[in-house]
Amino acid sequence: MTARQSIHCPWAMLSIFIQVGMLQYSRVGAQSYLAAGDVAALKAVRSWLHEVDDTPDLGSFFSSWVFHSDPCSFDGVLCDIVDGDTRVAALNLGFASGTSAGLRGRLHPAVGSLTALVQLSLAPGKVGGAVPSSLSRLSRLQNLGLSHNLLSGNIPPGLATISSLVALDLSFNRLSGNVPAQLASLPRLATLRLAHNRLSGDLPATFHGCASLDHIDLSHNLFTGPLPSLPPSVTHLDMSRNRLSGDLHVVKSLVKLYYLDLSRNQLAGALPPSLLSAPLTLLSVHHNFLSGPLLPDELVIVPTVDLSFNQLSGPVSPFFAFTHNLYLNNNHFTGAVPQEFLDQLLASSMRTLYLQHNFLTNFPPLPYGSSIPLTASVCVQYNCMQLPPLDSPCHHIRASRPSTQCRST
Repeated sequence: MTARQSIHCPWAMLSIFIQVGMLQYSRVGAQSYLAAGDVAALKAVRSWLHEVDDTPDLGSFFSSWVFHSDPCSFDGVLCDIVDGDTRVAALNLGFASGTSAGLRGRLHPAVGSLTALVQLSLAPGKVGGAVPSSLSRLSRLQNLGLSHNLLSGNIPPGLATISSLVALDLSFNRLSGNVPAQLASLPRLATLRLAHNRLSGDLPATFHGCASLDHIDLSHNLFTGPLPSLPPSVTHLDMSRNRLSGDLHVVKSLVKLYYLDLSRNQLAGALPPSLLSAPLTLLSVHHNFLSGPLLPDELVIVPTVDLSFNQLSGPVSPFFAFTHNLYLNNNHFTGAVPQEFLDQLLASSMRTLYLQHNFLTNFPPLPYGSSIPLTASVCVQYNCMQLPPLDSPCHHIRASRPSTQCRST
């Protein structure tokens, strides 16, 4: 059979968690007719949505939505045969191209009548109002992406009843309230994006009911309380810019992590050494209240480590020499800068070394006639040592600490 229509490609954000190969739709034949209930639902959805920019030369998403023709040929609509009936299986509202300003208006509750939907997405635009609670009726839904709009109100608890849900993206909206505890028990959920909203309160204590959870982004909200317990399947975790407290012990079990950003919270205690040996590409826990020594068990090969603006103390370990970008500034480190750091700077392996605002007492002397490569950025101001002859990017910082602050180091 031939395809009646190809879906407009969803925007890049959605491509993170939607694999086209997952949606194995049957192709609707030329003599098929869409179920009357789905036609009525599409009419209702259309009545509440409009183009943000109606400039004719930009094209109109809804120009193909002429209801005396076949709705399965509409832009953003893909149909499938379900239990012998022609149903809407995917609804991607709005063009994802950079030339489109998206849609405005609200999502009509009738979208919940499209009960054969596997995919529902909304292009970046200015769609406001609440996330319809009727979405809980979409028992087949796998991918729900409504990011980069003006949606407000709470996350409907009924979303947690959609056991087929694989990806949920409500990021970059104006949602408030807490995260329904039931969301932490969706058995197939792999991607959870709620970043850049106004969500608050404690997170669910555990997400172990989401045994397939892989990608979590809850950053830029107002969450409080401790970090939740997470399944070992998680590889990407971003809870930065919240008000989370407690320690990091729950993160130690995440042995598959390749991205961890918990910066700008209120986390305290020690940094588990196991995090420094994980297969991470980024470890960012800056602007917290971490304390104690920083003693990795082995060479740290995480490309970027940012533990700045904490209360870490003790010597700086030479095991960090193979970190490409190292930010340990604004802590309480003492002792000498390891010779291995200078060796890797001269070899152009280490590219960023920020150690300013500590209590360090010595920087290794540069070999005669050598200099730090121009590609490297080194800042060691405001310590308890005489500054080495470096072309520092942080000349605005006072050169050394007052001697009265350094007598005990």
